[in-house]
Amino acid sequence: MKTFLLIILPLLVGSVGWAQSSQPIVGRDAATKYFQKRDVSNDIQSGGITGANDHYLALHYGRLMSSQSYDWGKNGQEDDVGKNNFGVTYRIGEWVNSMDMNIRIDYMDYEIAGEKPTKLSFLPLITFPDANSRFPLYFGAGLGLGVFLKQINEKSAISLDYQLVAGARFFNVFENTGFFIEAGLKNSLFILSSGQYNGTFLAGGLVFTF
Repeated sequence: MKTFLLIILPLLVGSVGWAQSSQPIVGRDAATKYFQKRDVSNDIQSGGITGANDHYLALHYGRLMSSQSYDWGKNGQEDDVGKNNFGVTYRIGEWVNSMDMNIRIDYMDYEIAGEKPTKLSFLPLITFPDANSRFPLYFGAGLGLGVFLKQINEKSAISLDYQLVAGARFFNVFENTGFFIEAGLKNSLFILSSGQYNGTFLAGGLVFTF
């Protein structure tokens, strides 16, 4: 009997230890492996920016393409009134592993009713995925305020501006300089008078990381 116990007890102990080690890890311990901090030490070499606290500055020139204005000029509706677009976009922060927060300033000019209004647009712009993901395609949306530097008579000098964008960006093609191309919608709704502008745009430019 003693010999039997000496043989069977080690086997039982080993079986219990194996059963415990083979049980799945659940709860907080299991969840922590999905919330590890991303290693961005090689982002420059792989085409991204260097970290969540880094910024980029993008400069672009574009054309306001197909567009319509409503109750802006002398006629009820006019087509293709949008002309040039110059802009700067500055990345100020990131929701880690999700999206970027940017500030965009656009200068736009128009031609309507024989006049040439000009406007500055200031808006926060959210883009995703975040730049540190190194994914070349991105999408975004922004909402802000437009201020007309020159406006036709009896129309609002300020507007509610909103944008929907999609583009492709390539960081650090030449050291800290890359390039991007972007398209989407740039629309405006006059605040202090009737009037509306809806249009598409196509733009491209340089992006600098620092």
